[in-house]
Amino acid sequence: MTDQAHMRRAIELAARGRGTTSPNPVVGCVVLDASGQVVGEGFHAYAGGPHAEVVALRAAGERARGGTAYVTLEPCDHTGRTGPCSLALLEAGVARVVVAVSDPNPAAAGGADRLRRHGVAVATGVLTGEAERGNAEWLTSVRLGRPHVTWKYAATLDGRSAAADGTSQWITSPESRADVHRLRGEADAIVAGIGTVLADDPRLTVRRPPAPSAGEDPAPPAGQGAPAARPLLRVVVDSDARTPPAARVLDGRAPTLVAVAADADAGALAARTEVVRLARRRPYGLDLAGLLAELHRRQIVSVLLEGGPTLAGSFLKEGLIDRVVGYLAPALLGAGPAALGPAGVATIAETHRLEFEDVTPTGPDLRLTARPVPLKEL
Repeated sequence: MTDQAHMRRAIELAARGRGTTSPNPVVGCVVLDASGQVVGEGFHAYAGGPHAEVVALRAAGERARGGTAYVTLEPCDHTGRTGPCSLALLEAGVARVVVAVSDPNPAAAGGADRLRRHGVAVATGVLTGEAERGNAEWLTSVRLGRPHVTWKYAATLDGRSAAADGTSQWITSPESRADVHRLRGEADAIVAGIGTVLADDPRLTVRRPPAPSAGEDPAPPAGQGAPAARPLLRVVVDSDARTPPAARVLDGRAPTLVAVAADADAGALAARTEVVRLARRRPYGLDLAGLLAELHRRQIVSVLLEGGPTLAGSFLKEGLIDRVVGYLAPALLGAGPAALGPAGVATIAETHRLEFEDVTPTGPDLRLTARPVPLKEL
């Protein structure tokens, strides 16, 4: 097998940690012995748990000596809740390390250099694009200093998110709605606007998928299980503090943060939940970049935006959407609210262009996944 094939397997392993590693990255590792046979595999399963390299090396044992390790992210070179993976690879006697993505975190980077200084052959840049897509949330957080934002919406084929009378339950199928819970389970926070709260009174909670099986998850310390994923933070963007006291988003089932304008009368709301005050931005409500900065300060790595068309348009106009996941139902309404509100586009030349990454059936619907095209590619 080629370097690319082994790295692709490491990327598949890394994906098993989605939704449980935050604020850490997802990482996968494959270890080969000196003859080129796979002798160990691992992935980072939860924050504070053993890193992917350590899991794979434990599985490989002495067979790792003189072999090759394939890692989706440069081995860390610092001591945090666990020791440096660069040192673990050296102690295991690995002769070659293949890396997909260099670590952009200055506090942890340097593993490749340490390995080279100690005579280990290091190759970088193998399947970098694929590995970065699989770790996009964490990489965005480190590189941009804000959470990665996925906008999720559901619509008919003609782009309507509700009928003319405002009814919207349900446009998409049970299969699509179940898939939304998968998305929520992979996010650290879910953001909705006050319009959605007033119209639909959503709970914004998540039914998390089962944890990895014992055969997939590294063994936790004796007598201990892997810690439960931290609860999803519910965030309401509510400039004028209009969230009703009886709103289900304030039901205590998960932590809730309400973002209001600095001049809003939010005394009653603050008595029920946490409130953060932001600068008012007209005509788009609040300082959304400021909101993301506040969430980043709280170690929120990934955000699922489920707000209505106005809030989605505002995020898009500000260039704050990193991925779009649309669930399209095979239905037509012909009238009713559009899925996306004003997004700063006045002429076709200002169109927000996307590139498709995936098209998958979800029951009778289609799930479309796309990312904004970088400006340098336009």
